[in-house]
Amino acid sequence: MNIASKIRRSFFREKEKKLANGSSSRNEDRGKDDFLGVTDELIDHVRSFTIDTFKSFSLNDEEEEASVNPLNEEGNRVSSSANVKKDLSNWQEKHAVLVLSKSKELSQLRFKLCPRFLKEEQFWKIYFQLVRNLVAKYEVLAIQQARIKRMAMEKGETSETKGVYEVEMSETRQRLSTGPATP
Repeated sequence: MNIASKIRRSFFREKEKKLANGSSSRNEDRGKDDFLGVTDELIDHVRSFTIDTFKSFSLNDEEEEASVNPLNEEGNRVSSSANVKKDLSNWQEKHAVLVLSKSKELSQLRFKLCPRFLKEEQFWKIYFQLVRNLVAKYEVLAIQQARIKRMAMEKGETSETKGVYEVEMSETRQRLSTGPATP
């Protein structure tokens, strides 16, 4: 299944859930938007994109491999071969669906560019490169929260506080055993 059909399917599932549950409260929507990094600042930045922004953006091989998902679910760097195989992370797919629903301009731009000028995968690689500074902290937070949940499930714990300490301790142990972190 390609990225376009995954995003389309996710978009329609979200709409169906909202219709089935009635109207969600604005606070819940705002929290979800913030969790996925779709802020007013991001929307304003996305509105500045043009067709030329995407056409003139060059993805060399190294950027192309690192741009989509530089971190795996554990927060570690992914090797280039594993990175090429995985197009978008779960968080990135959810972000893409939400940002398309919030920004009519980006949705129209994607419609004009794909597949005539860019493949769907190239479009999202460029998009995530362009917004990297605005969404990176949200993606890292989502990875950390997923790790906390997984660790809690493995140990059968319900307290999230204890999981946070365990994640921090395991990260520290990992850094100590592998040496200083490299940027």
